[in-house]
Formats: sequence, C-alpha cells, structure tokens
Amino acid sequence: MDAARLKQSWSLVAGHGDQVPLFFYSTLFLAHPETRQMFPTNMAGQRDRLVTALGHIVSHVDQVDQLVGYLQDLGADHRKFAVRAEHYPAVGEALLATLQHFLAEQWTDELAQDWAAAYGLVAQVMTEAAQAAEAVNPPWWVAEIVAHERRAFDVAVLTVRPQYLLPFTPGQSIGVSHPSVRSWRYYSPANAPRADGTLELHVRAAPGGAVSSRLVYGSSVGDRVHLAAPVGERLALWSAGSSDLLLLAAGTGWAPVKALVEQVAAEGSRRRVDLYVGARSRSEFYDSDAIDKLASSCPWLTVTYVVGADVNRPGEFVHAVDRALSDADWRSRHVYVCGSDEMVSHSVQALARAGFHAGQVHHEGLGAQWYGPAWRTAVRQQSSERGEQ
Repeated sequence: MDAARLKQSWSLVAGHGDQVPLFFYSTLFLAHPETRQMFPTNMAGQRDRLVTALGHIVSHVDQVDQLVGYLQDLGADHRKFAVRAEHYPAVGEALLATLQHFLAEQWTDELAQDWAAAYGLVAQVMTEAAQAAEAVNPPWWVAEIVAHERRAFDVAVLTVRPQYLLPFTPGQSIGVSHPSVRSWRYYSPANAPRADGTLELHVRAAPGGAVSSRLVYGSSVGDRVHLAAPVGERLALWSAGSSDLLLLAAGTGWAPVKALVEQVAAEGSRRRVDLYVGARSRSEFYDSDAIDKLASSCPWLTVTYVVGADVNRPGEFVHAVDRALSDADWRSRHVYVCGSDEMVSHSVQALARAGFHAGQVHHEGLGAQWYGPAWRTAVRQQSSERGEQ
C-alpha cells in the first residue's frame, strides 16, 4: 500500500468539491437502497462529514498510531446510526466507484489495490471497535421527556429520564436525537449526575437544525428521545485541579457551566468560583431563577450578569470576558468558557492577550457541539495543522 500514492490521488479527487460526496451517496443509495434509512433527510451536513473523515484518514494513513484511535472512535460512534458489519462492503464498493469516476484515466489497477487495502484496514478497525463497544455501552439509550419548558421563543429546557443509567462527567456532551429525525446533535447536560438519573438539556433551536427545532417546537412530556454515549474531556473539572475558577458563559453555553457549579457544590471544596453570564439583552437570561438560587445557596459563588448590548452605545457589544477582565486580575485561576463559536473565540483571544497560558483556559473545540467524537478529532487536528502552516 503506497501512502504517497493514496494521498496524491485523494488530493485530486477532493478538488472536485461537493460533487464527490454527491456522487458517493448517489452510488451507495442506488446500489444499496436499504442504507438510505440510516442517514438524515437533509444530507448537507453529512456530505461535509464524509469529506472531512476521508481527508483525515488519507492524510494520516502513514501515521498508524494517530489513525487507529480515530477509527476506533468512529466505529464505536457509528453504532448509533445502526451501522453493522455487513454495511461496510457496500460503502467500500461506493467509495471505489467514486474514486474511479473522478480519477478517470488516472485510475489504475495498482491504485485500486491500494485503496481496497486501505479501506479493508479501516473497515476492520471500525468493526472491531464497534464490537468492543457493545460490551461497554448500548448504541443509544432511550429516554422519556419528563419536563419541557419553553423559556424563550427559541429556547427550551428539557428534563429527560433514560431507561438505564447513563454515566457522564459534568462538562461532557451527550448525543441527542429524536426518533423522527435521523440526525444527532450534541448537548452538555446542565446538571451534575443525579440519583434519579435524569438529565437537564438546554436547547436553542438553530436555523435549519432538524434536531434542535424538533426538541424545542415539536416535543412534549411523554415523548421519547435517543441519547448517545458521553464524549469530551476538555471541560472536565479535574483538569483544573483544586484551583479557584472563573466561569464565562453565554446563551445555552450556560448548561455545562451549571453542571460544573453543581459539581463544585457536591465535592464540598473550598475553591472560589466567579461566574460571568452574558446575553445580548436582559430578556435572554432564560435560567436566571436557577442562577440566583445557586448564588444564594453557595457562599463561595459570585455571579455577575453581563448585558452585551447597550442602547446608549449602538454598535458596541460587551462580552462576559470583557467585563471580567475589567473587574479583576484572574490570572491565578483556571477559566472555563462556554457559548457560541464567536463568543468562545473572542474570549480565548482576550484571555491570551491578558496573559493567561493555554493550560489555564478550557473550552470545547469550535463547532464541536454539532458532531460526534471522531468528527471533533478530525476538525481539531486539521485546524491545528492549518495554524502551523
């Protein structure tokens, strides 16, 4: 298997852009129509994921140690799409047909053998990882919605109860899907683990978001949802040791921060915690009752609300991090940042300029709330590699 030849051929194929996943999925669904039901109705995001995954695999085909872990995550994660071992040959067939189509006269017998061997290894690692994961977690948990509160036009707070205990650590994310929508979205529970196993989810309906819109507008108490195994460690509290904390949250990014506050309360430590919660206007503080209750019951917690927009200063916007840095010197603390991509990016840059080192600042990868663990790994690594160029 010639790694250089694989990389060069993929570079040529990837140059055709959106036509590549379009041809691949058309070929797959025509030859094996039974596979269509495993994919969402809207395939736009799925096409992006395919190209990202293939690009990551090919670019690391000669770095086995890095690639195996990624493929194992991918194989275990794909169980929630009901992918089984017998589906891999169909995918391989469609992949080789796609490569041959776009490479045309550059497609040779040697290249076909290289790609067949590479895909065979990929399928083997993913299949074995899926089989191993079966002994640890189910493909998904079925959970009942036991509470559904609309806090704003586009925001709902749901409480769900899994049929079986779903272990997680505050700060992790859990895949959520509605049975009527063949898509998954990752949300961080807004609570530390509870004795009754229930999870609190804060959901904002994203434009065009099939899962989020269904959860906010089309779900009610008694409905069932599917939950996938928790992923992510970047927001875990253990990485801050016993140090004092500065927490920055905006929008539904408050959810994982709320879980962290509950964890600090449960552990009974003496650490100090300062929380800055930002929103564009006062009406967008959708969980202020819970925030105020935590502040009143936890003497070690100080809460500051930050309203970003000021009618007296049109065009200006104040982020939670801006207010925090103007209030005090927090450089002895670990900082957790949760919010939109724009909020997180702005906060991380501001903290770096203020003298915080990377090990002090904890946040999820940008855009990572949308996809599973393997996709996160690929995007994070590709972003890092682009930054090194």
